[in-house]
Order: sequence, then C-alpha cells, then structure tokens
Amino acid sequence: MRVIVTRPSASAGRTAEKLRRLGHEPILLPVTEPVHHSQAIAAALTTPHGSLAITSAEAVRALIGLDLTAHYDTPVFAVGAATAEAARQAGFHHVEAGTGTGEALARLIIDRQVGNLLYLAGDPRSPAFEAGLARAGIKVSTVVAYAMREVAWGAEAVAALSPLPEALLLYSKEAARHVFRRLTPRLTEKRDHAFHVLCLSPQVA
Repeated sequence: MRVIVTRPSASAGRTAEKLRRLGHEPILLPVTEPVHHSQAIAAALTTPHGSLAITSAEAVRALIGLDLTAHYDTPVFAVGAATAEAARQAGFHHVEAGTGTGEALARLIIDRQVGNLLYLAGDPRSPAFEAGLARAGIKVSTVVAYAMREVAWGAEAVAALSPLPEALLLYSKEAARHVFRRLTPRLTEKRDHAFHVLCLSPQVA
C-alpha cells in the first residue's frame, strides 16, 4: 500500500522506516515545517519556574543549541511517551508522561499539585491543555517554542501522487486542513478509489 506521510521532515523518517518494515511504500509529503523560537525559549527559561510542560517533541527539538545545564533537574511533564523520551534524550532527569492528550496532561499536573509551570508551546495548538489548567487555578506561563509554517509541494511531490496513493496519515488538524485543500480535487476525480485516512487522535479526525 502506498501511504502519504504528512509529518514534518525531522520526524517523517522514523515513520517511513516503520511503514517499509510493514511492507508499505511511504510517500513523504510534509505540509508544514517548524520554525524554532530559540531566543524566546532562552528568555523564558531565565524566569522563575518550578517545572516544564511539553506537548510535542518538536518543543524539545527547539531546545537544541541552548545551554540547559541549569535545567536538567527541573521536573518535566510531557504529553505522551514519545515526547517524554525526547525530553530524556535531551538530558532532563525527571520526566513524567501523560497518556497522549492535552486534557490528560492537565489532569496529571493538577493531580501532582504543580505550581509555577512554564509551558513550551507550539503555534498553532489546541487550547485544551491551558484551559484545563486555568479551570483548576494552576499558574502557567506560556512561551511559543516553535511555529508551524505551511510548505508548498514541488513538482516531484505532485508527481508522487500519480497514481493516487491508497492511504493518508494525519497528525494535526492544521495539517489535515492543508492536505485536503490540496487533495480534494484529485479525490473528487477518483470517487471509486479506495482511500483510507488514518488520524493520530479523535481531535484530528
């Protein structure tokens, strides 16, 4: 099966390798790429905070190049196992993982009675995590660690869509909007084509 992978380039390679091992042919067509805001992160890390919250491994990648020596013992709350592992690989010693959603991460932080939290966020992002903390009266400071910008598909990418692949992997609502704006004309032409859309979460679906 030919499968469109819409993840940004930094993380698409691992997904492609897994698909190949399963006997599929990955078609790497990222629709967004991250822009890291290293200076904003560095400034935020100098402000008083007792713990960090991270809802994407991309926020961890945005830390590359910064001197984190003074922060390795800061407790980190990560949205899920993959993000937690990225934080550990970056050198953080005390990392706790949620079950994969912003709502669940907020509940974990509330249960731990965490205060003075610094959130390394992305743009755009779901409001669920911050809203959950606000309802519980948890103090949180937010810094935009990275922003996702749309990238165009070149001629080679467009050529990879012929013939139309059989499946599409989606990882964010923003990517879904970009992809379907581009693919809808092709799907309309191929109404009899079996096309499977696989989403990371119910929110993306």
